[in-house]
Amino acid sequence: MKVRLGTCSWNYPSWSGIVYSSRMSRAADYLPEYSKHYNTVEIDSWFYKIPDPSEAEDYASKVGEDFQFTCKITNRLTLTHLRGTKNRPPEENPEFLSPELFIDFLNSSGPLHCKLGCIMFEFEYLNKQKMSSSGMFIKKAEAFIRQIPRNIPVAFEIRNPNYLSSEYFSFLREYNIGHVFSEKIYMPPVTEVYKRFGSILTPHTVIRLLGGERRDIELLTNNTWDRIVQPKEELINIIQMTQDLYSGGKKITINVNNHYEGCAPLTIKKIQAMLN
Repeated sequence: MKVRLGTCSWNYPSWSGIVYSSRMSRAADYLPEYSKHYNTVEIDSWFYKIPDPSEAEDYASKVGEDFQFTCKITNRLTLTHLRGTKNRPPEENPEFLSPELFIDFLNSSGPLHCKLGCIMFEFEYLNKQKMSSSGMFIKKAEAFIRQIPRNIPVAFEIRNPNYLSSEYFSFLREYNIGHVFSEKIYMPPVTEVYKRFGSILTPHTVIRLLGGERRDIELLTNNTWDRIVQPKEELINIIQMTQDLYSGGKKITINVNNHYEGCAPLTIKKIQAMLN
């Protein structure tokens, strides 16, 4: 059992001198050096597309046997509605939680499956127009999960604080779906969620440290992610939560975003020191 520590995406030239020795022309070419520092990374780009098998194969070839990826499923599966235009209101997304599209995603990402620790479903905030209730969300998710292959662990990340209930976590546990703890603005602290529902978690847990308003920290850093500009006091509490999860035998993946403190690798360095 181990805690896997890595970043949300990895293609940041401003990490030169911290993680990388030089700049690369392709994102995949950073992975050999990245994987010498960390044992996991999140693939964010697949949220916006179905991956090409050659891309998945390229990623797999760049890292060692013990390395694992997490990835976000395409948002074609997690958006309830398609974005409208000035002359057209939003329309229901016919591919929302489509088992067929999920299988297409699995087939396209196949070369990476041997190194894929978890597929994450990142749902947007669902207002009443998009989803009538948390019960309806669970009903739709249950119908979906019953129809898909389960050879790779999946985890759900929701952005509705009111959905975080005993009913929701019991559903996750029944179908062995991981929970993604999202430390993010407008969501309750992950430590509070853990105190309430930690006893009914599934064996695989993902913690994503995402941070506050993106625009604020981007102005502070000027999109150069090489220093901590917003240190988070709550990090020590998250470490204590991680240690408790570890002692309970959970598989834990922590993905850190640059937007959390200003430089994900330097935040990870702090986490490693606290864990040790």
